[in-house]
Amino acid sequence: MTKGRIEAFSDGVFAIIITIMVLDLHVPHGTQLADLEPVLPVLLCYVLSFVYVGIYWNNHHHMFQACRSVNGAILWANLHLLFWLSLLPFATAWMGENHFTAVPTALYGLILLMASFAYIVLQQAIIRNEGDGSILKEAVGEDWKGKLSAPLYIVAILATKYSPWPGEAIIIAVALIWLIPDRRIEKRIGKSGGAE
Repeated sequence: MTKGRIEAFSDGVFAIIITIMVLDLHVPHGTQLADLEPVLPVLLCYVLSFVYVGIYWNNHHHMFQACRSVNGAILWANLHLLFWLSLLPFATAWMGENHFTAVPTALYGLILLMASFAYIVLQQAIIRNEGDGSILKEAVGEDWKGKLSAPLYIVAILATKYSPWPGEAIIIAVALIWLIPDRRIEKRIGKSGGAE
């Protein structure tokens, strides 16, 4: 099967996720900077979630550039990833409305943990489908970012039991790790003349 439909569908879901999140932003009443204070937690949560959705969209795009075709396992693995990401607007709104308290922060971390597992499952499904000459397998190598993210999310979730701030700091740190551009897939595709 060709990959065009899965990419188009996924791009649509990513766009819907961002749209739902932005619709939860409410304009403050008043014209002063101080009037932003009540909505600041929601705005900050939106920014964090927008960054995460952007990271997933970017990496999803690169991963599918290294993919020649898809099969049923890839379709289901992709839906699995999109399911967890689709829960981000709910967790974002809950965490923002409750000013970063422990339980909403832990749920946010849990959703990110499950999305990171789902991303690895999708990555492995693509590698299995591509076989021995998998561009993606060669490009990701040991995938230290992927292996580091899940344990950090677990620590973040556990840390919220004592205080939400360390958990949030870890969640932000993971986002910063992924914000650093990773050009492995682009370089590998360039060397092979493209996966398409």
